[in-house]
Amino acid sequence: MKRDNPLAHLGPALDALDAEGLRRRPKPAVADDALSFCSNDYLGLASRSRVEAPSGSGASRLVAGERTAHERLEHDFARFLGVDACLAFTSGYAANVGVLSALLGADDLVVSDALNHASLIDGMRLGRAKVVVASHNDLAAFGAALEAPAFRRWVVVESYYSMDADGPDLAGLRALCDAHGAGLIVDEAHALGVLGPGGRGRCAEAGIAADVVIATLGKSFGSQGAVVGGSLLLREWLWNRARAFVFSTGLSPASAEAGRASLAESLADPTRRARVLELASYARAELARVPGLDVLGFGHVVPVVLGGATRAVAVAARLAEAGIDLPAIRPPTVPMGTARLRLTVTARQREQDLARVIQAIATAAQR
Repeated sequence: MKRDNPLAHLGPALDALDAEGLRRRPKPAVADDALSFCSNDYLGLASRSRVEAPSGSGASRLVAGERTAHERLEHDFARFLGVDACLAFTSGYAANVGVLSALLGADDLVVSDALNHASLIDGMRLGRAKVVVASHNDLAAFGAALEAPAFRRWVVVESYYSMDADGPDLAGLRALCDAHGAGLIVDEAHALGVLGPGGRGRCAEAGIAADVVIATLGKSFGSQGAVVGGSLLLREWLWNRARAFVFSTGLSPASAEAGRASLAESLADPTRRARVLELASYARAELARVPGLDVLGFGHVVPVVLGGATRAVAVAARLAEAGIDLPAIRPPTVPMGTARLRLTVTARQREQDLARVIQAIATAAQR
């Protein structure tokens, strides 16, 4: 008896994505002489020499994977973030899914920003709580949503939205949470290392403390993994109930030591942060002068909205032909009709290279 292919429908579905300019394919390896302006390595620390540490933990940390590298990493980041304790996860995605699925309950209410990352959305789904999506950075909408009855209330936001280069009023959100007895969960993934006093993020900049703060190692700190910061009670609960932590092999000690070394280096050399912000300010001002470009936000990410996905793909292809690595960002990552280039500035970039990229974007967008 002939069996139907259960995957046969995927071909036409991919063709449909292709027709809409939304199909994604693996990128060719970037040439050594290409200019990359799409990396999250904001402080330029990812390419330095490897540290001497084991490549793997060998098991879950609850079984046999606990290493001194984890303890050192968690200690240093707890001090950096100004929290009582941290717990290391294997990725930012795992941290967000693990935290939210462990903390939320079916009778809880979560107010989530409309532009929250997919990992936060997936964590909320696994937590089974009632989720109310508030308009992006709309403090009044968050306040209205928190009025609903619930066993517990939570607010979940990112401190710096890297696709729009903006962020919420964190002091206002902290006040709302305090007034409604709600917990505040903040993902500082794209802010830490660059924004805030000493690169400590936008919570520190606003002078507030989140109940839960997520910090990734794979962006400014040039490694891989993440830490979740908060109280000692939070850490112990996550150790016992965050499935993304409990049932994963522990974070690579090499990644933990690399992240720790990058943190120390970023604190020792504040000129990296200053350079990134100076270059980004220059790029934003120059691109804003180009007719037909909608340049968003503040900080070290410079989004350039082009509109339709096909136009964004065409502009990115022209840039690639010119030796510039800056791919198009398309739905579902961003809303329909707002496909864009997401130009990121890093401490390793040179002024002349940035000027070349700005000119290339202006030329490619006008064709």
